This record gives sequence, structure tokens and C-alpha cells, in this order.
Amino acid sequence: MSRPLPADVHRFRAVVARRLGLQFEDGRLDLLADLLQQRCERWGGGSCTEYLDRLASDAGWPEELPALATELTVGETYFFRHPDHFAAFAEIALPARQRAREDVHRLRILSAGCASGEETYSLAILLREGAARLGGWKLDLLGIDVNRASLARAAAGSYSPWSLRETAPEVMARYFRPNGRGFVLDDAIRRGVVFEERNLLDDDPAFWQPETFDVVFCRNVIMYFTPETIRLVIARIARALAPGGFLFLGYAETLRGISPEFHLCHTHDTFYYQRRPAPELHAALPDPAAALSPSQLGFDESPEANGAWAESIQRAADRIATLARRPARQPPRAPDGGAPSAAPQANAAALLARALELLREERLADAMDVVRALPPASRMDADSQLLRAVLLTNSGELAEAENVCRQLLELDELNAGAHYLLALCREQAGDARAAVDHNQAAAYLDPGFAMPHVHLGLVARRAGDLETARRELEQAWVLLSREDAARILLFGGGFSRHALAELCRAELAACGGVS
Repeated sequence: MSRPLPADVHRFRAVVARRLGLQFEDGRLDLLADLLQQRCERWGGGSCTEYLDRLASDAGWPEELPALATELTVGETYFFRHPDHFAAFAEIALPARQRAREDVHRLRILSAGCASGEETYSLAILLREGAARLGGWKLDLLGIDVNRASLARAAAGSYSPWSLRETAPEVMARYFRPNGRGFVLDDAIRRGVVFEERNLLDDDPAFWQPETFDVVFCRNVIMYFTPETIRLVIARIARALAPGGFLFLGYAETLRGISPEFHLCHTHDTFYYQRRPAPELHAALPDPAAALSPSQLGFDESPEANGAWAESIQRAADRIATLARRPARQPPRAPDGGAPSAAPQANAAALLARALELLREERLADAMDVVRALPPASRMDADSQLLRAVLLTNSGELAEAENVCRQLLELDELNAGAHYLLALCREQAGDARAAVDHNQAAAYLDPGFAMPHVHLGLVARRAGDLETARRELEQAWVLLSREDAARILLFGGGFSRHALAELCRAELAACGGVS
């Protein structure tokens, strides 16, 4: 058959996103065109349009979706990938869930997007290694994936040396036996795992029962999904996790701006999540959409283009004011029965614009006076409080800045800006370990945020850790070239993008990096 038309390829991308949740950028349209042509030829039932009609129909196409999933999903992984996650699972999550389930002596663990089973079997081995403290417990370990071919490999339990490259020799000796050029997993471990073909987008109430699972691993899965699919899948997992249950995501995946239902955990030099206890789930939580990137505040990307600053600052102030007037319930009607006056919101926008302009001019006391003059609703908004914390930090009022940051993190643990400011406060208080922890949290939550890497590099250099200093400063240098202008204004300590980049260059040269 002839090459699919561009319109058919775009429709195919949309159907794949709706049925499988997978997101494909424009640069991969040729791949989708090749696959569409291949699947249409194999089907042989008509044109591309007819194929897409059937694929998109409400009745679905149960045989075709798994075939597409096999072609479109990446299943390469290996045993004990990212061992710090497994250490946190064994030493933090597992004991915590045992204490919570003491009355039933049963734990349920889900490996979502399990591919060919390496992750799921790694968990099974850890459970076997902890058998002494799990005696008498019923352990349900389930691996699910949409890729039928990968699940077949998982069920076979046969792996290449490459899949075992991070497996300790003593674990290899206990749980694997040579088989030709590869290795076969011990039957007892395989019997302790169940694999099922499931699509995370399918709403199966019998499977996703509320508060069913104790631990969910869903690593390197949501990074391939559309934003809408990510929210849907995370909400589904959150409902199915018991309060206090744990969620492990991939290193490049965060819940910032996605879900307020989890605490951020940081142990074993890694990050993971714990579902909030039941009382907290009913508390007033921030709107995930309020976890804004500076670009969403409306700043121009070119900080040195001074003519754009006034307009950029006004857009930022308008955005913050919009957030401040987003009510949790219907606002009270004005005494005359009409709509509430827009004057307070307009006044808030003007005041915020003025405060940001004063910050740019380094008139910190004047900017703080303006923030204090904000209407109460706007003054307590998370973004206004973050601006207040910035002003306090830059003014040297670190104890008060730390208090504001901690209040912000009580409402939203995933606020990268608050973590960064808290890192600055903790370093000045002589608590270098906490400074590193909060910087690492900020960098994890927002991978494009340059300033935590700058600070981590400087702290490492002062501590004599030149390898870490070089790594962090090099990362900061790269990120600064595309850092949001708003974030440089808020968190750059009065330095321009160019000055910060030159600082990184000088520090790198001092610790043996680029010159």
C-alpha cells in the first residue's frame, strides 16, 4: 500500500495517545508512519482510514492494541536497576508496611510496567532475602504490563548476562543457574510472582480497588505518557495505595504539579513517595496546577532584554493574582446581590508587579513593604509567600525565611523553590547536610532548575569534594543557558545570567574543570 497521508499519521498518534497513553513528539512521526503502514498491510482489511476507524471505535480492538504496545514500548531493563530504590524498599517501605498490616499479616506489591520481569523478580528476591522477618506473612507480588511479548519473556524467567550485570555474585549463585549462554531464575522465586497483561489506562474497578496495595513500583513508565494520562494513572495508583503506602517512580519522573496526595521521601540518596495518611487526605491541599514553572508566570526568556521586563513582571503579577482569587468554594455575594468587586484583585496584581520590579532593582525593604500591603487573600497565596521568602533570604532574615519556607512545604512538599531557599538558610545555619538534602530535592523536583546545582557545587567545593563540585557546576552551567528569566530574578541573588555562568566557570577552573 502507499505511504500513509500526514493526516492519517497525526490521527494515529492521537489514537495511540488515547488508547495507550503514549506521547510521541513531531520528531517521531516517521516512526509512526512506518508502523501505521506496517499494521495496515498486516491487517489487510481496508484503507488506513478504515484501520484507524476500527482502532478508535468505542468497541476497541483487543487483538491490535497489544501488538501496537509491543512495537511502541521500550522493555530494556535489568535486575536491581537503581539499587538505592531497592534499599529504600527493603529498609524503609517494607518494615513500615509490616507495622501497618500487623493485624492481617498480608502485603500486596505491584510492579506496574514490569516489562520482561527483572524489576518484579528483584523485589521477589529481596522478599526472599528478608524471609526471616516475613515468616507467616502472605505476600502478593504482581507484575503488569501492556506488552504481551515482554510478559512472555518474564514468565519464562530466562535472562542474558547483560540483564544481570548489576546483580551481586552471591545473589547470582543463590537464585540463578546457568542455561546455555544465559541464566534461569530459581523456580521458587518465579512461583512467588504473578504476571498479568494490563493497560494502565483501563479502568478496572475490580483490580484498582481502593487502598489495596502497600507498595507500587511504576518506574520509567509515566515519562512516556501524555500529561493527561500521567494525571489519570497517578490518581488511579493513589486510590489503590493504602494510606501510608509507597510509590517508586523513575529518576526522571516526579509528581510536582501532578498530585498532592503524596509525601516526598528522601533516604538512601534517592527520592520516592508515600501516600499521605488518611486524615491528611481530607485536608485542604494546594491545586496541583498551582505548582507553576516560571515560564507559566509569563516571563520573557531573555533576562537581558530590559525592555521586556515591565511587561513580563506585569504578566507574572496578573498570574499570581489569578491564583489568589481561585476559591475553594463559591465566593460570598456582594451585599447588593451582585458579583464580588474586582478591585481587590486588580490592586493585588498592581502591588505584585511593583514588588517584583523593586526586587529587580534590589530595593528589598521597599519590596517587602509592598508584599505586606497585599490584600489578605493574595498575601497568603503560595506564590506570594514564596516571593516573601525570597525577599527575607536576600535581606539576611534567614530565621523568618526558613519559617515561611517550612509553612510552604507543609502545604506543598513538592515546591522546588521553597526547598532551594531552605537549602540556603540551612547552610548559613551550619547544617550542610540539610542544605544538600533540600538542594537535591529541588533539583529532583524541577530538573531544569539551575540554582540548586550551583549551590550544590559550591557546598561540595568548600567541603573538598571536587568530583561532586565539578559535576554539579557543569550541570548548572548547562542549565543556566536556558534558565527561566523569572527564576534568575527570584533565586539568582541579584546576579544576572551572565554573572552566574561566569561564577560557575571560575569555580570549575578552581577545582580542575573547564577554564
